[in-house]
Amino acid sequence: MSRTKARRRIAPGPDPNGARPAPSAIEARFAEAQPRLGANRQQLIRNILSHCEETCFLSSRELAKRFQVDAATVVRTVQALGYSGFDDFSLDLRRHLMSRITPYTALEAATREKGSVADHIDHALDKALENINNLRTNLNRGDVVNLARGIHRSRRILVVGLDFAAALAHYLAYGLAFLGFDAEALVGSEGYLQHRLNGLTSKDLVIAISFGRCLRVTVESVLRARNRGVPTFGITDSDTTPIARYCDHHLVAAVVSPSFLNSYVAPIGLISGIHVACAHLKPKRSLTQLKPTDKEYSAGARWYREPKENIANGE
Repeated sequence: MSRTKARRRIAPGPDPNGARPAPSAIEARFAEAQPRLGANRQQLIRNILSHCEETCFLSSRELAKRFQVDAATVVRTVQALGYSGFDDFSLDLRRHLMSRITPYTALEAATREKGSVADHIDHALDKALENINNLRTNLNRGDVVNLARGIHRSRRILVVGLDFAAALAHYLAYGLAFLGFDAEALVGSEGYLQHRLNGLTSKDLVIAISFGRCLRVTVESVLRARNRGVPTFGITDSDTTPIARYCDHHLVAAVVSPSFLNSYVAPIGLISGIHVACAHLKPKRSLTQLKPTDKEYSAGARWYREPKENIANGE
């Protein structure tokens, strides 16, 4: 299949209701900076965005060579968009790509790259490591602590994460329940989710997890909760996603991946940080909650033990 056709699928179109997806962070910056950019710089940005499946993993020098300009022009154009450096621009470009492509087009683009299966594995691991390093560098620890305070204040915590994000929702809710919070990862039908949300009040908390264009049901859950006066918190991959826009507060963790699925390494790291913040915000309470599990974990029946006859036989 030609690259032109691949790019045509990547370009976002209206959904069945006629609405278009929200602009990505890089599109929003471009729209804001456009009056200040010359024609050549505008065209350079358009070229980069229209070929994002090819450009998002290139260095500034490689981009310059690709579009026949010098590297300094690329860097100055990126700075004109408000980015402090090329790395921040490159990360937003990848987020832009991930919010626009389908799993099919992502895999199709990856298969055009030369390399062995092992090379593709290494590429995926490199991007996962880059995501977690970006989280470590840019995460506002105070925002995590504030979320932990909100969790401690809440009567109930409902975590909404669907499809692949359901695993993240379960991990977050399970860790909070282990610390003694009334936390639940909502699963089941859309109707069941709505009924559970209808039972919430301002004393509760909804944590919504979704990325890119964001799932409709997850976003609508946030809107329903807000209409009922329920505090909302989002975990997403950009400040411009629907989850970021509609939740009261949010945290960002990149899910950039060169493959057909998002990489959830950074969100898992972020959720681990939330668990740690909740535990250490009130350590005495946490220890009191965990103390009854101490014997079970050290010598309880939850762990597998070899049958005595196997041990006697040296197996």
